Formats: sequence, structure tokens, C-alpha cells
Amino acid sequence: MYDGTGRSPVEADVAIVGDRIEAVGPRLSIAGAHEVDLKGLALAPGFIDIHSHTDLVLLVDPKAQSKIRQGVTTEVAGQDGGSVGPWGDAQFEDTRDAYRSRYGVEIDFRDLAGFFARLRRQGAAVNLASMVGHGTLHAYVVGASGRPATEAERGRMAALVTEAVKAGACGVSSGLEYLPGAFADLDELAAVATPLKGTGLPYATHLRNEDDQSLAALEEALNVGRKSGAAVHISHLKAQGERNWWKAPLMLELSERARAGGLDVTYDCYPYVAYATGLSNMFPVWAREGGTDAFLARLQDPAQGERIKAQVWDKVNQLGTWDAVQISNTGSDSLAWARGKRLGQLAAERQQDPYALLLMLVEEDRNRSGMVGFGMSEEDVGRFLAHPLGMICSDGSALTTDGPLARGTPHPRNYGTFPRVLGLYCRDRKLMSLETAIHKMTGMPAARLKLAGRGTITPRAFADFVAFDPGRVADRATFEQPHQYPVGIPHVMVNGQWVIRDGEHTQAQPGRVLTP
Repeated sequence: MYDGTGRSPVEADVAIVGDRIEAVGPRLSIAGAHEVDLKGLALAPGFIDIHSHTDLVLLVDPKAQSKIRQGVTTEVAGQDGGSVGPWGDAQFEDTRDAYRSRYGVEIDFRDLAGFFARLRRQGAAVNLASMVGHGTLHAYVVGASGRPATEAERGRMAALVTEAVKAGACGVSSGLEYLPGAFADLDELAAVATPLKGTGLPYATHLRNEDDQSLAALEEALNVGRKSGAAVHISHLKAQGERNWWKAPLMLELSERARAGGLDVTYDCYPYVAYATGLSNMFPVWAREGGTDAFLARLQDPAQGERIKAQVWDKVNQLGTWDAVQISNTGSDSLAWARGKRLGQLAAERQQDPYALLLMLVEEDRNRSGMVGFGMSEEDVGRFLAHPLGMICSDGSALTTDGPLARGTPHPRNYGTFPRVLGLYCRDRKLMSLETAIHKMTGMPAARLKLAGRGTITPRAFADFVAFDPGRVADRATFEQPHQYPVGIPHVMVNGQWVIRDGEHTQAQPGRVLTP
């Protein structure tokens, strides 16, 4: 048994009554109404995915297959500046119409409180916690205009953060490479983080830049913490592009020095050398300003087209090749031929210029395509995973191998993150011990987000468990064939109920909304 604290494993019995752990000991004398022999397996607290994009998809399919089969029992959503509300009329209508037409799901709420209430009524296989997104707040208060918030608008956003935290939000997230979050200045970011001062809850940020200006972007994030008094959590820490790999040790040193100076700073990362984002991320922020119509118009404007092209080529040079970009999904099924293909190879097959092909995809899909970018070094991934300030995240969603959530060729992290760490990085490469990795997936994120009773195997804690085979656990999802569940995780329990039993989904939906 690995108790989630980072201590060495012990042989022990665990007694459960209802949804909680009643007792833990080497040989408990009490008999259970149901007894399960886990001989040969490791028992750990259920994994907490501290940076997840599982939120509204639970209304599409509450079974959360690709996550629960990894041993994830708690999803932490509302990341990268985007959360379920607060939405104005246009944002609400766009979301409602998209889910109604695509999935037949009705969205009847406009904020986290409403979403939490809906999820409590419906149920899900996993627990869910959520941050409130700064980008969502900026869109709600300021709109799509390309400017930072005024003093009055900053005050309104701060009040909305306070309201969201009262409703159960576990922090504030920002996504500063995305719109409209990119329009924020330091004062705006500090204003939305200030309500977290004294709570221990984090300001979690997708940095303004993760490649050529990554050090400056990290310093900005640390300054948000210094200015606001809030804890800082860096989302999916990385040094992207070969010419930036040398920065990885400096990023860790900056974080260590900030922590030594009194700033409460941590981060998360995922065990892959590729990231996933919208295909529009290949283009500069200024070109995307004003929404899809304005973006597409700039692409066709000769006066701006050459400048845009030059900056896209610089992005490609940073990644190394056009084949570092893989099309993960398209909004239009007429472009399904591009899904799962590398841009360079696809351009060669079609005898097209790769930049012209990129433009065609963005324009014909009206900026709905996704991409996987191969930009990080394996050495840096290992360095970030093992560092004491780092936790494990997927940066992915709960998907399925069939049905409406099986579209495209998504990043394999949606299916394989946690078993990949346990198998490849712990067992095979011996990058860190199992107890260390499990702590990074359980007790550490639970403490970061103040999720009482989660993340450890101790009396009176909630009975969230994963049982896995240390010699067999492994991810199977690949970049070419990502829709594959892992192996070596036969049992997963959520709040005292089996959701995965002998490798099969029980259809149980005992998950709860978790609040700090």
C-alpha cells in the first residue's frame, strides 16, 4: 500500500465503511461484509489530475472512461483561463448551441454554481473540482476588445472571483497565450488573484509564452504572486523548441529561488514531448484578435499576410520542421483526411506548400482545428517530472474509444498519462520511486487545492482508490492511435464504490463535486 504521503509502501489492510476509510493496519482483526484480496497489486489513493479539461464532457458521457481507467478519481477543471462561466448571453448561447447540435446535451446554467448543481443531480464516475478562468472573466466583464481591464473592471472581476470561490472554485487559472487572456497586464492578473490571498488556493497559469520568452513569462507569473499575495502554480511547465531547451534548468532555478524567498510556488507537467492546442496557436496573438472573422480576414489581407507568414515560419523553425505539427482534429468532417497527419508529410502527399496547406485548413475549418506540437526534449520532460515542486497532470479530457467523444486523433495524454509515469518513468527508466510519483498524483495536489479527505489512505479519508500491477501497468495510447486504454489497472474505487472492477466499468457514477 502506498498511502499518498511519499512514504515507503507497507503491507496493510484497509477497512471501508460507506464512502470513507474506517481503519488502516497491518492485519486488521475486523471482518468485512465484502473482502477483496489485492495480493500482487499496489493500492494507492485515487489519482488527482490537477490540470484537466474534463468539465462539460461529463454531461455528454459521465462514465469518464479514458480517465477512470487510468486511475484518475478526481478531475480539476477550469484550466488555462477557461471555465464553465460566468457567461454573458453570447457566450452562453454559443456553448448551448454547440452542445445541443453536437451532442444533444442541453446547457441550462451560466456559471460554476449552476454547473456544480447540475453535476450533483446527474452524477459522474469521477469527482470534479474546478477553478474559475481569468479569460472567461475577462470576456464576461471586458469583452473581446484588445485591451487590459480598467480599474473598475478589475474590481468587478475580483468580485466575481470571490463569488466563485464561495461557490466552490479551487483557484483562479489564466491562459495568457490565448484570447482574451493575452490582453491582460500584470495589474489585471494580480487583481483577479488577490481574492485568493490567505486561502492557500493557487493562481494557476498557462504562461504567456512557453518558448522564446519563457523565462520572462515565468517571471511575470511569479510577480503576480508577489503583487497579489496568492500562491502560484505553473501549468504544464515546459521549454518548447530545441533552441529553448537550455532554459529548463533556469526555469526550475527561478521557481526554487522564488520559493526560498517566501513565495508559495509549485507546478504541474505531463510525461510527453508534445503539447496539444488549437491550430491557430501557430499564428501570433495579434493576428487572432477580434475573433474568427477578423482572424480569417487578416490571413487574406496582402498588407498583413507576409508579416503573419514570417512569424508562422519562425514558429516552425523553433519546432524544427513542419512535421512537428500533427493535425489532431477538425470541426468539419469534410477535412477528416487531415486528422492524425503531420503537416509536412501531408503537404508533400498533396504537392502543396505547407504554409498554404495550413492556411487552407484554418480557413475551411473556420479556425476549429486542433494540433499536437512536438517541441520538448525527453531530458527536460524527465527533469520536470522528477523535481520536488512538480505534480503530474494530463492536460486532457475524459474521452472514449467509441461514440461522440472518440473523434479525431487527440493527444495520447487523454488516455495514458498516469500509467505512463508509473510504467515508463518509474519502473522502466527508474526516474523516481513509485511512492514519489504517487505522492505527486495524490497527496500533493490534494494539499495544493485544499481538498480535505482526498489524496491519502488514512482513517476518515474518502475511499478513493486505484489498484494496479507495478510490473504490468503501462500506457497503450500513441500519437498515431491514441484511442487505447491502458493496461495493468484492474480496480478503481470512487467514494467507496467500484467504478472499475476486474478491468470492467461497472457503470457506477459515485463522483462528487469537490470544494476546498
